[in-house]
Amino acid sequence: MIERVHEHIIGELSINARTDTIFVIVAIALNLIALGVNSGIASSNGNGTQTIVMFTFVGLIIVVNFVAEIGLIRGRQMRRKLLDGLLKMYKDQGVEGYYDSSLINDYKIRYNLFMIAVLFTGLVALIIPFILR
Repeated sequence: MIERVHEHIIGELSINARTDTIFVIVAIALNLIALGVNSGIASSNGNGTQTIVMFTFVGLIIVVNFVAEIGLIRGRQMRRKLLDGLLKMYKDQGVEGYYDSSLINDYKIRYNLFMIAVLFTGLVALIIPFILR
């Protein structure tokens, strides 16, 4: 039974990593695309329709980045819980020496870096078009 629980936790960690990767890639890709579109709109002699499109992208940037940040925060929390359970299982089985528990802090730092990357590409995608305008 322990093997199945172990497999389940490892599977959940794998799903967690894929989901976090999707959040980061989608948010950064959208930020860069919106930066390009909004910069192009801001550089042209925009009419009312272009301004509406620009502000629509601004709203999209805000929503997607908010969702990505919340998703990464929840992913970090989930990873922590799963790894805590895994470490407890390893301790109960007497094999805790094979997993360096300092990795948990490294994962936290990595999540923070991902969140900063998403946040700052979002801020750049919001600010630059308005500077160009």
